[in-house]
Amino acid sequence: MARVLAAWRRGEGGRIVTPNIDILRIVSRCEEARRLVVSSSLILADGMPVVWASRLAGDPLPCRVAGSDLLWALCAAAAAEGRSVYLLGGAGGVPDRAASVLRGRYPDLQIAGTHSPPFGFDASVEGVQAVVAEVREKKPDLVFVGLGFPRQERLIDVLVPELPTTWFVGCGASIDFAAGRLRRAPVWMRRLGLEWTHRLACEPRRLFRRYLINDLPFAIRLLTTSALSRFGRAPQLL
Repeated sequence: MARVLAAWRRGEGGRIVTPNIDILRIVSRCEEARRLVVSSSLILADGMPVVWASRLAGDPLPCRVAGSDLLWALCAAAAAEGRSVYLLGGAGGVPDRAASVLRGRYPDLQIAGTHSPPFGFDASVEGVQAVVAEVREKKPDLVFVGLGFPRQERLIDVLVPELPTTWFVGCGASIDFAAGRLRRAPVWMRRLGLEWTHRLACEPRRLFRRYLINDLPFAIRLLTTSALSRFGRAPQLL
């Protein structure tokens, strides 16, 4: 938070990415995804397995920073600083509902705009440029882009040169959580690293393959190689 506030006061922008197990799995296989992550100003661990892996490797991260928590914290800071926020992503009406909830929590928060882009907009240059023009016109200080990784980071990569003093956050489903369309897991589940089980129970058809077929084996390999790499017995997975 101090880093973002100091940058705002210097007239500088940046980008924040919050890797979880799914993002790390993609990064391990895709050079473009790796570039989008490592080029970010702040890389924050969103997922307890990522924190556990860092501890096993002997280079512990201080804590988990969930994107859904970061949204509220950054909006509180923006309200206190008189900064404006733009919400981009989610189904029709969702970013508007999220903006209303955030204004209810932080009455001084300035909402520069909201936008729910049409499905498949980023499949064409024209579609991307239309969204970029919409955001650029509003000149927000902070933009939350909730399109899922790596689509949101690709769009942020295009937006950054257009708004060099703006901070961008790839926030996944955080706009849906803020709007109340999705419910977060209880705090005790988050602390135990079980938030993914809650999400799987809420959206089994959409998340079954991602969590159980793709991410769970990768998480096991990450934890195993992190522990072994501490003693020089395994190559880095990422």
